[in-house]
Amino acid sequence: MSGVLEGIRVLDFGRYIAGPFCAALLADLGAEVIRIERLGGGEDRPFIPVGAGPEGGGAMFLSMNRNKLGMTLDPAIPKGREIVKKLVATADVVVANLPPQVLRALALDLDSLRLVKPDIILTTVTGFGAGGPLSHKHGFDGIGQAMSGAAYLSGTPEQPIAIKLPWVDFGTACLSAFGTLAALIERGKTGRGQKVEGALLRTAVAFANASLIEQALTGVDREATLNRGFNSAPADIFRCTDGWIVATVIGRAMFRRWCRMIGEEDWLADPRFRDDQARADHGQVVSARMSRWCAERSCAEALSALEEANIVAGQVYSPQRALDDPHIRAARLLEEVTYPGLGDTLPLAPTPIELSETPGTYRRPAPLLGEHTDEILRSLGYDATEIAALHQERVV
Repeated sequence: MSGVLEGIRVLDFGRYIAGPFCAALLADLGAEVIRIERLGGGEDRPFIPVGAGPEGGGAMFLSMNRNKLGMTLDPAIPKGREIVKKLVATADVVVANLPPQVLRALALDLDSLRLVKPDIILTTVTGFGAGGPLSHKHGFDGIGQAMSGAAYLSGTPEQPIAIKLPWVDFGTACLSAFGTLAALIERGKTGRGQKVEGALLRTAVAFANASLIEQALTGVDREATLNRGFNSAPADIFRCTDGWIVATVIGRAMFRRWCRMIGEEDWLADPRFRDDQARADHGQVVSARMSRWCAERSCAEALSALEEANIVAGQVYSPQRALDDPHIRAARLLEEVTYPGLGDTLPLAPTPIELSETPGTYRRPAPLLGEHTDEILRSLGYDATEIAALHQERVV
């Protein structure tokens, strides 16, 4: 079965998450993606070490770079730039989550790329987006969480909390892949390439937009309430006798079922709980009652009762519990794959969206350092003597 993007070549100059995961999603859908990193490996290759060795990669690299070919290259020297030009001439998309000044210095900005390939698509990711006084600054996931209000609304008023899993990075990667697909469709109509620009802060502000709209229109000035929801109740994480569960009640019908389940049907006539927002405004009372109910039950008992009442709930897992969960395995949300140098398989999350006719596929593990350099150079017309000289001169 051919992939949606079969025949599309992508050059991935990305690092860490936003660029590389964007390129990985394109690779999952059938594009030929060439991961280009500096000699000795990029700074993201060893991050979160798991024993794959210096030629392999850390946990993040193994996830971000599946289905890619890998080559090492120094694009800052003349011979390296010449190789980049030859690669660009064969490519459809360049992915580079690098600052604008670095793109220009490496001739990877859109104007420079168009001199080589007029219909090229450049997909970039910045920290802050263009047009503002912070546009020149570098950014990481935590900046987006902090400046969008997300970290402020998490934790407590005394201690803002940034989520440990980098949702801003991953959200930006997904949106960048979405934009790249749109640019490819447009190029198919008009023959014109374009620049696709994601930004960490843009993603975070978009994801936080509802809370920003609420603040602008009501001036509510919300403060963090740990895990308790702002706009419905109960909506919280609750301790049971053997662990924790999360439960969320939204809407009058579900609230009615919840009241019956815990034996508080008189609350249905209580004006404090007349609608979702009123219940949230009195969420401390509602969560306290649910906490007492959960404290008398195991997670399994609480979840069984909640399911019978048709209330959305689930258990809070540690990473190990997530690995062991039978649904996660049966639904193939993780798949065991092999990797050179590892004595065990690794649980790789496949393409996180399903297409019924042309699904994303896993074809190859993340490349070893420079694994396909010679193969790619041969495809560009370099012979064995030239390739050996490029290695000797530390171009590749």
